[in-house]
Amino acid sequence: MSDEETGLGFFERYLAIWVGLCMVVGLVLSQYLPGLSLAIDSWQVRGISVPIGICLFLMMYPALLNLRLEELRKLARNPKPILLTLFSNWIIAPVVTVVLANMFLKGHDQLIVSLILLGSSPCTAMVLVWGTMAEGNQEQNFITTSLNTVTIMVLYAPVVSLLTGVQNIPIDRVMLFVSVLVFIGLPIVLGYFSKRYLISSRGELWFQDVYRPAVGRVSMLALLTTLIVLFSLNGDVLLRRPDLMVLISIPLLVGFFVVVGANLLITKLAGLRYREGIITVIIGSSSHFEIAIATAISLYGLGSQAALGTTMGLFWEVPVMLSLVYLGKRLRDRGFWGAPEVAERVPV
Repeated sequence: MSDEETGLGFFERYLAIWVGLCMVVGLVLSQYLPGLSLAIDSWQVRGISVPIGICLFLMMYPALLNLRLEELRKLARNPKPILLTLFSNWIIAPVVTVVLANMFLKGHDQLIVSLILLGSSPCTAMVLVWGTMAEGNQEQNFITTSLNTVTIMVLYAPVVSLLTGVQNIPIDRVMLFVSVLVFIGLPIVLGYFSKRYLISSRGELWFQDVYRPAVGRVSMLALLTTLIVLFSLNGDVLLRRPDLMVLISIPLLVGFFVVVGANLLITKLAGLRYREGIITVIIGSSSHFEIAIATAISLYGLGSQAALGTTMGLFWEVPVMLSLVYLGKRLRDRGFWGAPEVAERVPV
């Protein structure tokens, strides 16, 4: 297994810091070079900035290299934890999101949509890192993330459409489905076939140790570029209304505690052991912030409150999931999922 799968890289470990730095750089540019971000955002096709669209695609492609269709054949071996994870991803998290959005964000339609986009997008990338750090069942992790990659393609747009429709919030549903095809469907197809070709021509070792780290670095650069331009275009709004960041953060963090609590209870009642239970809790409580950001920008534009709101999901991702990893280990040691087995401990 590559370094990327077995632990946090330098970029991921300090993700919240990078987001903060991008915010500072973006705010400075908004005051001293406002024309730069406007120029980048002005080159548009059907309302989407071409340079930013390329960056969004480059953000998505490495994450979708995790799709392993062969893993889906193992689903029947132990389906219970995987089905519980899907229930959390597509029922619990979206419902909790809508309830909290109504409680905390009334009158802020774009922020409500940003919360819905985050709550309806189960993570398929960094959960591999969190699962390894938590010493969970990685076979279950790979099966579930592969299944989530497929289900996102089918369920993401309908779930978002349903939840925004229930809130009577109008969105461009055609653009929503186009976003799914461009930023999820296309990277899935290119990721799957490029992975097969590169492994057959260069070998698994080269793919994992050379190619994936390289495209990962490109993805990081694309993400940082997008964030700088996003914060630059939102600079005036942020300086006038810094409370918006706090406003969206409250339901995000409350939602995390509610969903994690529900998943902990469900896995305990279902009789799962630690290694299966912690993976179910981690994947069932996470969000795919890249998809949420890409969709928000496609629907509302780079300088929108919706794009800004989804960025806060990115900001809280690492500290929140790291806390969950440590919480899971403490609960394991206290016998929350039953007496820990010796085989469950992975030596460091």
